[in-house]
Amino acid sequence: MSRPRLLLALAASPLLLLAACGGGDAGGSSDASAAGTVHVSLTDDGCTAEPSSVPAGSTTFEVVNDGAGAVTEAELVNAGGRIVGERENLTPGLSASFSLDLEAGDYTVQCPNAATESSPFTVTGASATPSTTASATGDPLFAAATRGYQDYVRAQVADLVTATGAFAAAVEAGDVERAKALYGPARAPYERVEPVAESFGDLDPLIDARVADVEDPATWGGFHRIEQALWVDGTTAGMTPVARELVAHVAELDELVATTTYQPADLANGASALLDEVAASKVTGEEEAYSHLDLLDFAANVEGARRAFDLLTPALQVTDPELVADLTTRFDAVTASLAPYRQGESYVSYTTLSPEQVRMLATGVDALAEPLSTVSGKVVGAASR
Repeated sequence: MSRPRLLLALAASPLLLLAACGGGDAGGSSDASAAGTVHVSLTDDGCTAEPSSVPAGSTTFEVVNDGAGAVTEAELVNAGGRIVGERENLTPGLSASFSLDLEAGDYTVQCPNAATESSPFTVTGASATPSTTASATGDPLFAAATRGYQDYVRAQVADLVTATGAFAAAVEAGDVERAKALYGPARAPYERVEPVAESFGDLDPLIDARVADVEDPATWGGFHRIEQALWVDGTTAGMTPVARELVAHVAELDELVATTTYQPADLANGASALLDEVAASKVTGEEEAYSHLDLLDFAANVEGARRAFDLLTPALQVTDPELVADLTTRFDAVTASLAPYRQGESYVSYTTLSPEQVRMLATGVDALAEPLSTVSGKVVGAASR
């Protein structure tokens, strides 16, 4: 999840998700070579984009941490305040790249925790013309993919609204055991579409922040605040206001996704972002620090990534069938690696895993993440032809 910031006004422009991988060079595909390239350098003083202005259309961003200790993330934010893309978890020396279609307008490049956190970035030219976005080319395969993803996100958030309402009701009723039983079912739909929630400024931290993510623990709310009360304190005392706020924030997310549309690159970058979520906090056991339901989140992240990839598969099959076959095999392998840990409708506690079992799960995720990161280049490359 993204670092909290002051709440920003949200625009109604199409969402442009960037993969949030934090591994070594996630390198985009060579298909992005026809696109413009922007280099973003992370330092403790700030982050600079070279060039700071590009024409609308296909763009590849290359992000590198040039020795910054406090700064590990770069974000692209539009004039309405929406995070349209980010790269997270880049420790000193690491780099990553992503490709996307940019619409004309004023943006900022933000690097949380830097001495200067924001710098201007401009995209010139016409907005959303048939020559600049893959979704506007009229390709029926890409059009079907974006419509399918829109339906998928809306359905998952609708499930989230229902499950969170039931969970919150148990919390308000003081029923600790029922609240524990309903916690996992509420988490899964959120984890399947988490990158979408992350794009809406402070909404993701309000729903999903861990205590280490907030500057003042007294202001901490959301799922994980209630998780701590249930599993550590064994009580729901004082959690009614937190539960009600959680319901309200989830309802806000439901309203936002009802009018959000997507580009093909969003699906590719969102899938990569979900794999990064697995690597950064699920396979390490950091996400569900009190309930230890990390494998449930792990599976949901993979399911969300797989859905985005499956929707893009018909279009990708035309341009790169070998990549489709490779990714299909790798997705199947990660899913199979989770199967032994399935327990009813959920998964075993993360605490029961041995270091070797964790290593094997992580190896499978890494093997999938690298080729998956090339998909956005394939998609954006299609827009350049």
